[in-house]
Amino acid sequence: MTGTIDEFKKLVDAEEFFQFFNMSYDLEVVNVNRLHILKKFSQYMQEIDDNSPDLNQEERLNQYSLALQKAYQVFVESTPHEQKLFKVFNDKPKNVVTLTEITSD
Repeated sequence: MTGTIDEFKKLVDAEEFFQFFNMSYDLEVVNVNRLHILKKFSQYMQEIDDNSPDLNQEERLNQYSLALQKAYQVFVESTPHEQKLFKVFNDKPKNVVTLTEITSD
């Protein structure tokens, strides 16, 4: 890996992260799941930072690379709705009654 942590911190777009880590990806998967991949990647990075504060720059970037691969793979095999990363997927609409809530007493 030739990039530095300072270069990494300047990345914004999902494609930039994949290019930085020299990872191949399916553009269609990224286009459909972009925010979800980045959110999951962010969660994985936070875990790395919390659990391994003493990593040097190269080790940290290697762990981040694995985290991006893992986050991407989640959405190759799953859907955003199944992952429920964002609040909107967890909130129950207030004006809806689901079929499972209807009883025949």
